[in-house]
Amino acid sequence: MAISSSGLAAFHAVAQAESFTKAARARNVSQPTLSAQVRALEEAYGVRLFDRVGRSVKLTPLGQSLFVITARLFAAEDEAEALLAGVRTLSRGHLRIAADSATHVMPALGRIRDRHPGLTFSLSIGNSSDVLGQLLDYAADVAVTAKQTSDPRIRSVRLSADRLVGFVRGDHAFADRSSVPIEAFVGQDVVLRERGSVTREVFELRLAEAGVRPGHLLEVQTREAVRDAVATGFGIGVIFGAEFRDGEGLARVEITGADLAVAEYAVCLEERRRIPLVRSFMEAVQEET
Repeated sequence: MAISSSGLAAFHAVAQAESFTKAARARNVSQPTLSAQVRALEEAYGVRLFDRVGRSVKLTPLGQSLFVITARLFAAEDEAEALLAGVRTLSRGHLRIAADSATHVMPALGRIRDRHPGLTFSLSIGNSSDVLGQLLDYAADVAVTAKQTSDPRIRSVRLSADRLVGFVRGDHAFADRSSVPIEAFVGQDVVLRERGSVTREVFELRLAEAGVRPGHLLEVQTREAVRDAVATGFGIGVIFGAEFRDGEGLARVEITGADLAVAEYAVCLEERRRIPLVRSFMEAVQEET
């Protein structure tokens, strides 16, 4: 049985928009037409691709697996269209960026926007492992991450070198010290990103190498939450040096006696590097290096 291309396209649009209404608007078709195309695909194979609850839709496990495939399929179609059309200017388009921090990506986006004001952007923030996962799942066009990878599917450009630093609230015992040895973390409460973050991966490894056992560990989901937790008095925060901002009564503390060097990388899929939007981003970030 030959699979329906219109059915796949309709399925992909709904999965991407998470809504039949939004998908129909994006494809410039009526919602009944789009619904019929998806229903025909489901009935042809005797499967269910979406759970429909009121006006909301959610992918079933089978639908999630199919979405990974259609994302690759339509990404390749976009690349082929761009290649054959020989696009030389970027007068329109939408670039999806995944990053583990907005700090390292905003300058490049600003340059691209100034050169190509017709472009739009969406930025998703997550830990380094999630960011690479989005790229490999075709949920992002490009990414900025601190996680170095040797995966041959991924093209990587080093953006910057950095170092992990600590920071504390003004009433903390370390607040009046410009630096502390890593051994000083014994028994100290620490605020870190969740597992999958390079910050946490590197810092926990260095603590283990030094034989240091800290006190309580508070795990949070974003760097902004690390800052908020430290400001509330939950302990010592650890972040990239470039991400620390003065203010709110917080003091930066250098950590000595351990290799806390880290870096940021701009990455894209090797197979998609010639797409004009992707190429433009990778060129823009390299201007910083």
